[in-house]
Amino acid sequence: MEPRSQKTRRPSKAHTPICSYRCYLNLIRGCYSCQWDLSTWKNYTLGSCCCTWKEKLFFPFLLISFTLSLIMLFVWMETSNEYFDFDWAVFITTGLWAYWSIVFLSIFGILTAYTSLLMVLGFLLIWEGNKLKLHWCHKLLIVLVSAIVVALLCILCVFWRDKWLVAGLSLKVFAPYWHLACIILMVILSWPVSYYMVCLEAEARYKSFMMPCYKQEIPGRFGILTRLKALQLVIGLPFFIVLLFLYLMPMGIHSPCIQEKESLGPKPTLFGHRGAPMLGPENTMMSFEKAVEHGAHGLEFDIHLSTDSVPFLMHDHDLRRTTDIREVLPSASWNRSDSFSWDVLSTLNAGKWFLKDKPFYKMEPLSEADNEKARSQKIPKLHNLLDLARKEKKYLIFDLTRPPRKHPLRDSYISVVVSVILASKIDPHLIFWLPGSDRDYVRYLAPGFQHVGRLESVEKLAEQKVSVINVDYKELFYSGLRHYKAANITINVYIINKPWLFSLAWCSRIHSVTTDNVKLLSQMNHPLFFMTPRHYMYIWLLIDTISAVLIFFIFYFHW
Repeated sequence: MEPRSQKTRRPSKAHTPICSYRCYLNLIRGCYSCQWDLSTWKNYTLGSCCCTWKEKLFFPFLLISFTLSLIMLFVWMETSNEYFDFDWAVFITTGLWAYWSIVFLSIFGILTAYTSLLMVLGFLLIWEGNKLKLHWCHKLLIVLVSAIVVALLCILCVFWRDKWLVAGLSLKVFAPYWHLACIILMVILSWPVSYYMVCLEAEARYKSFMMPCYKQEIPGRFGILTRLKALQLVIGLPFFIVLLFLYLMPMGIHSPCIQEKESLGPKPTLFGHRGAPMLGPENTMMSFEKAVEHGAHGLEFDIHLSTDSVPFLMHDHDLRRTTDIREVLPSASWNRSDSFSWDVLSTLNAGKWFLKDKPFYKMEPLSEADNEKARSQKIPKLHNLLDLARKEKKYLIFDLTRPPRKHPLRDSYISVVVSVILASKIDPHLIFWLPGSDRDYVRYLAPGFQHVGRLESVEKLAEQKVSVINVDYKELFYSGLRHYKAANITINVYIINKPWLFSLAWCSRIHSVTTDNVKLLSQMNHPLFFMTPRHYMYIWLLIDTISAVLIFFIFYFHW
């Protein structure tokens, strides 16, 4: 007779791991193939992964989709310095201002997370010996993700080819840290690699021991032992080749941020791009005053001329983005900025848009006094800024837009601007003359101006008697503009907002940078990610040694 206590007792806890294991397998198989029915267990033979040829072909396609989406996410993250320009370009096309760059960043992050999740689930199913059977909905989405990413990469290659240079610049700074991350990843991967290699070795030994019991193998085919050894080679050899490459990779890393402390140049001076547009409405007196307040060495701005010969400060060719023209004169909102008289321009508000649209992502909140000041900003005249620069002794660099045809100052705009500058009594040496046309005429009218050139040959700059150049920061990719520094040419790069890019310019001995983020960069007292060669060699050898010991013990443990 069986005791009553034996009849009514609860199931043994020994069954719990089986249930949990089955629930775990059902979860990953349900997420991957959308088959949640537990009754389908009887159709699966665990321990023997035998997929259809379609699934075997599609899984590498999933890996390719993940790789492409990861590349796109990496490129877009590294080009965060260009987010404002991208939002502005979309505004010019659509007329709608929003953080389009952040929207795209979120989309790329979601695509990468989605493909990586499916890839991990696929690897887990293979690990457990399950069949791969990706649901058709996932397959359709993967194809769509691949098409979207490929299309966007093609667009980048055609329209924003220089964005790839930003990724290259980031590698110049972050290569030592990417090396560390890759070594850590290889240590993690050594666990499944060693496990599979040891399993294959055990199976090969078992087959070798049992071989006398089997009939002679079919001639003309590779023996099972040969196939197992070949599979070991296919798994292990690439792993150790990549590991050896990573161990030796620092020998090929030449970062400007790895140098002796004595070789580090002085901190680049700062030009406030349209003032301090993260602290006040761009190209307004509030913005320029904020730039001066936070230690800007100079001010950058844009000049247009009204129909009645008044130079004023405005960047865009129309007034829609930075004024209330659509509320005051909606029928004329698409007209060019220089098609209005100063009587009309002086009535427009140039600050309310700043409080409403917040042009930069994660801007610091303004005080109540600054909010009121921004709300009352108007379009400034050129002479207003000249008075501020003369008083504070700040350098000025500007773009000058030629008026359109039928404008009364179409052919005399340069002489008008030069006359206004000279009338302000500012020290001519503080003026960096950037416009490239009529340089000889400007030298005749104002011999004290410093003329600024573009990225031209050193010989041509010498012909033009230009000793200052203003270049895009992506030109740092080409040896840090060393030929110009060797010719004693002063270099200003634009537009740098991120601390890592400013650190790269600092380590590259650039003289000055134009920035929207005057407040943050002015607070930097030392370049980020800077290290001496001896310090880097110590880190390199330490990482390689520790990782080699860990990988050895992981293989030894499985063996």
